[in-house]
Amino acid sequence: MNKRSLVSALRWSCAGLTVFLSGCNMEVLSPKGDVGMQEKSLILIALGLMLVVVIPVIVMTLVFAWRYRASNTKATYAPKWSHSTAIEAVVWAIPCVIIAILGTITWRTSHTLDPYKPLESKVKPITIQVVSLDWKWLFIYPDYGIASVNEIAFPTDVPVHFEITSDSVMNAFFIPQLGSQIYAMAGMDTQLNLIANEPGTYAGLSTNYSGAGFSDMHFNAIATSQQGFSDWINKAKASSVNLDVQAYHTLAQPSEKQPVAYYAAVKPGLFNNIIQQYMGDMSMSRIGTQSPAQASAIPSSNDHAKASE
Repeated sequence: MNKRSLVSALRWSCAGLTVFLSGCNMEVLSPKGDVGMQEKSLILIALGLMLVVVIPVIVMTLVFAWRYRASNTKATYAPKWSHSTAIEAVVWAIPCVIIAILGTITWRTSHTLDPYKPLESKVKPITIQVVSLDWKWLFIYPDYGIASVNEIAFPTDVPVHFEITSDSVMNAFFIPQLGSQIYAMAGMDTQLNLIANEPGTYAGLSTNYSGAGFSDMHFNAIATSQQGFSDWINKAKASSVNLDVQAYHTLAQPSEKQPVAYYAAVKPGLFNNIIQQYMGDMSMSRIGTQSPAQASAIPSSNDHAKASE
């Protein structure tokens, strides 16, 4: 490959990469909250340190390939060369220094960005209990006695304390523009603390594959003013539906592309009951599970088959 062909190939590669990435919405690199901003800074610092090695290696690979090509008779040919102390020192010292720096940064941020660590604020945080279902998200506001499906709201500049569990397989709760992904697991209560510094509607999703409806397991996180948050709470309280045991049992059934829904009241202790059903006696029935008499009253697939015959 001659020099002109190499330059042309690089040009077209860069153009193709630009077109490919133009459709990406890099929400992680467009944070709207304090935690997300710190994580963005960490990503950029780590990327910059790694590029200290990567860029020179790429450049030298191209330069050496061009300089020592077979057709270049002016290049020095030294078949018996085998060692250079200076090169060995550079090759090992620089990566060791970078690893030491990255290790120090990782250790410090593992504590400062601990998702369980409450955010410093003079404002009382809002608690939202999160339940991952197939394939939807249930949000309970214990301080307000309301619940919602696939939508949450909270005021800007107010810490939000999430308590997260699953009533199905493992999922992962993530609002990219606010930061910090954390897993939702049956029988466990994981925690996450976030804050939004700018009003807006931010995309939330599950980032752990959980079956057929996984790709549509999205929700909206609305950061708004205090008045806007109060209006949202009142809208939920105006709903004609309550989240009792039977309503929860219906909601927990697998469904895809579940629309946003609101519940004016929630069964007290529902979140803890969802966790506790997986603890202790494994024979304990799940929340809302029908009794044998109720189950026998529902036609089975065999009954439908016999009827069709």
